[in-house]
Amino acid sequence: MLLADLPMLLVFFVIGTTIILYASEKFAIEIIALGSLVALMLISLAFPLLLNGITLLPQSLLSGFANPALVTVIALLIVGQGLFQTDALEKPANHILKTTKSYPWMAGAPLLLIIAALSAFLNNTPVVVMALPILSAIAAAHGKSSARVLMPLSFITILGGMTTMIGSSTNLLVTNIANATGEVNLQFFSLTSIGLIVISVGALYVLFIMPYLLKPRKTMAEEFTGNSGKQFIAQIPIVYGHPLVGSKPVAGLFPNLKDMTVRLIQRGERPLLPPFENVELSPGDTVIVAATRKTLTNAIASRNPLLPADSNESLTSDAEPASPQGALILAEAVVAPGSRLIGRTIAQAGFHADTGCVITGLQRRSRMPRMPMTDIRMESGDVLLIGGNQKEIDRLRGNRDVLLMDWSAKEVPQRRYARRALAIFSIMIASVVSGMLPIVVASTTACFAMIACGCLNIRQALRSIDSRIFMLIGTSIASSMALQATGGAAHIAKSLVALSDGYSPAVVLSIMFVIVAILTNLLSNNATAVIFTPIAIDMAHRLGVPVEPFIVALIFAANCSFATPIGYQTNLIVMGPGHYKFSDFIIAGTPLVIIIWLTFSIVAPLYYNL
Repeated sequence: MLLADLPMLLVFFVIGTTIILYASEKFAIEIIALGSLVALMLISLAFPLLLNGITLLPQSLLSGFANPALVTVIALLIVGQGLFQTDALEKPANHILKTTKSYPWMAGAPLLLIIAALSAFLNNTPVVVMALPILSAIAAAHGKSSARVLMPLSFITILGGMTTMIGSSTNLLVTNIANATGEVNLQFFSLTSIGLIVISVGALYVLFIMPYLLKPRKTMAEEFTGNSGKQFIAQIPIVYGHPLVGSKPVAGLFPNLKDMTVRLIQRGERPLLPPFENVELSPGDTVIVAATRKTLTNAIASRNPLLPADSNESLTSDAEPASPQGALILAEAVVAPGSRLIGRTIAQAGFHADTGCVITGLQRRSRMPRMPMTDIRMESGDVLLIGGNQKEIDRLRGNRDVLLMDWSAKEVPQRRYARRALAIFSIMIASVVSGMLPIVVASTTACFAMIACGCLNIRQALRSIDSRIFMLIGTSIASSMALQATGGAAHIAKSLVALSDGYSPAVVLSIMFVIVAILTNLLSNNATAVIFTPIAIDMAHRLGVPVEPFIVALIFAANCSFATPIGYQTNLIVMGPGHYKFSDFIIAGTPLVIIIWLTFSIVAPLYYNL
């Protein structure tokens, strides 16, 4: 008997070891997942496994990497990158941002509660994809780390999805199977009353306690480029048709030059100094401004750019320079000691001719010169804001005149494609919500459209694919298949039925809830729900109580996928942008699972008169 159970025991061991290694974070998630996959393949090779009477071959375990759930997550990540690359959600984000600035209290709990309400009627995944960039922008504007808002976003959508039949795929799957048996007749709002009671307690934890358990994490690039307040000197050449032609100052400030300080206007040979009384900008003027890198990036990226990337060279070179081809990247570089640039102006240095890059801004710590940037003689230690394509920026690593700060390289959003990207995204959401297309088809089509329409290129699309997510999902699906093939899942269910003998219905309901909640964080929530639906019905029959409380308990427990990132695909979607570790979900999500379990265990017996 022990030999017959050996494959099942080995699979249990592999899954348990994998989870422990994930949580320890001593090794890369990709390595752990790959090792787990290899172990499962070797087990299936040594002990031919059976799934529904069919031999489960080692290569069958790789089918998880072609699973619709994995394809959907990857496609949605690429679609999200397309929105980010074009700043397509800038306007709605700015509108919400203005509202939250006027009413700061709206930036937290009220906004997340609105998202929770939406998730009760829409699929959780597109709700998270829509809200993620907006919440990230709001967090940055309020000086908060995105790590403290994105996991709550994922969790609040899962909680909101518990309240209706269509709130999540798990709800719909279980209710359809249960209704088909004729044992229950669950309707659209059958879960709503008890669901609102249960999720209200969980929402209090998510909104007011959980953010303090999450450590703010940023990449090095974000630390240095995200909210840096250092000022660069830049110049804006006013040519015919420029959006600033005809602009007049108001109280010494130009309204169109938001967040920029105008230090000088060069008109021919005559410099105009503040407060610029009775000055109207006209073609031929050069406006010298001081601004942060973020402001300069926005000026270059806008659909009607104020600051062309090659503006400096166009003033200083007889030959007409070519704008950087491909995606424009801004990076910072320091003028090196002994550099040939020292003592020369930008015009004299011939930087564009040598490197193909253009100098967009100059920052000097010791003082802020009040002169055209093209007249400033560079010094050792000056920080240059440089624009170019990927190849040109990469070549600067070997340049001895400047020291490239690699972490500072960041692509400028392609805002001219913003409407295109937003249209693709809107059509994808509409097709999913209306039921015209399955989410895997809609997301894959949108992914193709983003690339085909130029919203992002292949390199940008591939860069948005998180290898951790790819390996986590593929391996977790393989683990689920192995567990079912060896009889491990059935063994758990049988043990649960045996364990329930002699206990009151309320206790049995609570035991089933906690076991399903644990399994849904280790396996797929849908797989767990499908396995336990007939078991829940059988347990209700054995106890002589109505079936509905057990089906509702199963639905809520299967949705408690908070303790691991592999529990639900919205967790995987926020994992990369929030820079979360596997342990972050254990630390912040496990208390929520316990809260939902305890709340349901107290409320359900009273609600259903058990």
